[in-house]
Amino acid sequence: MTASIFGTRHGSAPVPLSILDFAMTGKGITAHEALSASIELARLADRRGFTRYWDAEHHALPAVATSSPPILLARLVGEAKTIRLGSGGMMLSNFPPLVVAEQFGLLASLAPGRIDLGLGRAPGTDMTTAAALRRGQIGAEDFPDQVMELIGLLDDNFPGGRPYGDGVFAVPGPRQDRENGVPRSFERPPVWLLGSSGYSAQLAAHLGLPFAFAAHLADENVEPALALYRHNFRPSAVLDRPYAMASFGVLAADDEREARRQAWAYSHGMMRMSQRRSPVVPTPEEAEAYPYSSSEREMIEMWNAKIMSGTGAQVVERLNAWQRRLGADELMLLNLGHSPAAIHRSTELIADAYGMPDRGAGT
Repeated sequence: MTASIFGTRHGSAPVPLSILDFAMTGKGITAHEALSASIELARLADRRGFTRYWDAEHHALPAVATSSPPILLARLVGEAKTIRLGSGGMMLSNFPPLVVAEQFGLLASLAPGRIDLGLGRAPGTDMTTAAALRRGQIGAEDFPDQVMELIGLLDDNFPGGRPYGDGVFAVPGPRQDRENGVPRSFERPPVWLLGSSGYSAQLAAHLGLPFAFAAHLADENVEPALALYRHNFRPSAVLDRPYAMASFGVLAADDEREARRQAWAYSHGMMRMSQRRSPVVPTPEEAEAYPYSSSEREMIEMWNAKIMSGTGAQVVERLNAWQRRLGADELMLLNLGHSPAAIHRSTELIADAYGMPDRGAGT
């Protein structure tokens, strides 16, 4: 099993923790401010011993600023020193595999052994915007073939034959090392499959790849998806046994009321998105003052139920309960609140309650 896939446990913590980030642009927060906060969040996660920082690809959503994960990751390579950096995920239906192979080959060459490539099947946007992103036949309908082509490009190895002939290869990559007459130094990033249903779970199992489930979107599906993954897993050159991570929405604060206010504001944004309105997260004060209809309140409560909110200790207690229930190898946290300050504080409080080190303490 490839050692680079694994995270580090701290003290008596059951499994490693990681961070998923959307660079959320809440009401009154510019893209510049949100992205600057994401840089600080990656530094914080690095200092506190989180295993990974991943950012997600979204398009035509004014509530988030992560439209291009590789660009943000390239900046973070120089900002964080030890944490693994990756995509959670790159929406492969939007890109030719060669583009993704070269982007992440470049990242892997900038930060050898520290880059993860998480792949998603959905477009990360509405279908009209997805059509504007694509040219030709790129789409989710041939996702398995796209994944295999991408892996072939990353490895410069196509057991079934090269689809475009011998002259097409990814740079940076193993062919470049070979052509330049240097010892193989390219360390291709591990490929993860992401999903919120059973489809990607079964594909990850078939290919023998690590699997990450988006429980922050569909916690009701996480148990059956992980069961499918484990039941159908076939050992590969990458993994000899299943390796699963689950991501959860969280918000910890110094008191329960503030945690609930921040989480409710995020859920308000999701309610608006379900109404095909702008999903920008309002301030907690605006969310509290909003005149909800009964159907709107029901929708918000549905989304709010997916978020673990409370003090750091309360959030960690629920995380540990989920981990015991799922047997996940890692957990990933998506802090869901209005302000960068609330998201950063949540990260610190959860790290404290989880018994994680503070590498900056006393320096």
